[in-house]
Amino acid sequence: MKEKKKKKKKKKKMATCLSHFRPKANFLSKSKSRSKTNYKRRRIIAAAQNKSAYYWASIEADIDTYLKKVIPVNSPESVVGPMHHLIFAAPRTGAAALCVAACELVGGDRRQAMAAAAAVHLMHAAAYTHEHLSLMTTGRPGPEPEIEHKYSPNIELLIGDGLIPFGLELLAGSFLDRTRNDPDRVVRVMIEITIAVGSQGTVDGLYRKLGAIDGNYYDYEVIMEYVCRKRDGELHGCGAACGAVLGGGAEEEVEKLRKFGVYAGVVRGLTAAAEKNHGVDLEGKIEEMKELAMMELKGLRGREIELISSHVFLAEPSLAS
Repeated sequence: MKEKKKKKKKKKKMATCLSHFRPKANFLSKSKSRSKTNYKRRRIIAAAQNKSAYYWASIEADIDTYLKKVIPVNSPESVVGPMHHLIFAAPRTGAAALCVAACELVGGDRRQAMAAAAAVHLMHAAAYTHEHLSLMTTGRPGPEPEIEHKYSPNIELLIGDGLIPFGLELLAGSFLDRTRNDPDRVVRVMIEITIAVGSQGTVDGLYRKLGAIDGNYYDYEVIMEYVCRKRDGELHGCGAACGAVLGGGAEEEVEKLRKFGVYAGVVRGLTAAAEKNHGVDLEGKIEEMKELAMMELKGLRGREIELISSHVFLAEPSLAS
C-alpha cells in the first residue's frame, strides 16, 4: 500500500511539472526576444550609418560652397570656365573632408580648416586632370572615361597646372583672418600640402602606377600598396594632419591623425584596385589597414572618434584606380 501511495505521489509531481512546462511557448518567447534585440541592433547601426553619411555629406557641401565663392569671377571666361569644370569634375577622395573632420575632432572650428580643405581638393583635381588628359602619344592604354573632356588637352594641362598655385593662394589669404588662423600654423599647412603632392607623394605614386601599367613590376599586390600609399594615403594623411594643426591639436594628435589618414587612404585605394582587378585578392591587406587605422584613433584619449572613424568604412572614389 505504501509503495502504491509513493508511486501516486511521484506521478502527481511529474504531472504538475509537466503542466508547467511549455517548450513551444518558451522557444517562441526566446526567438521573439532575439528578433527584437536584432531589430534594435539593426536600427542603431542604421542610425549610426545615416549620421555618419550626413556628417561627411555636410562637409563636402561646405567645401563645394567655399570653392564656388573663391573661384575668381573677374577672370576671362576662357579661364573661369575650364577651372570651374576641372575643379568639380574630379571625384571626391575624402581627403579634403578628412581635413575638416580632424580640425573639429581636436576642438577647432570648421571654418578654420575650410581654406586648407579646398587646397587639398585643388591639389587632387590638378593631379587627376594630369592623369586623365586625353592624349594617346604612347603605347599605354588611354585615360579611362571617368570625366567629360569639355576642353582640349592643352587647356586642361594649363588650367590643371594653375590649380596648384591657386590652392596655395587660398591658404595665404587665410592669413588675413588672424582671429581664426595662426600664421605659423598656416605656413606649416602649406609645407605639408606641397610635400604630399610633390615627388615624395602624389608624383611618385603616379610614376609607379605608370610602371605597373607597363608591366615593370612582378608583384602586383606590393606595387599597388605602394602606389595607394603614395597616391591616396599621403594625401589623406596630409588632410588629417593639416586639420589637426589648424584646430590646435597637440603634436601627438597631429601624428596619430596623419597615420590614420594614410591607412584610410590606402584602404580606399586598395578597395578600388580590387574592384577593377577581380583576379587579385587584396582583402587581407585591406582589413589589415583598417585595423591599423582604428588603432591610431583609439590612442586619441578623450576625443569623440565615432564620426571620423566611419571614414575608413565609407566607399569613395580612389585616386589610384
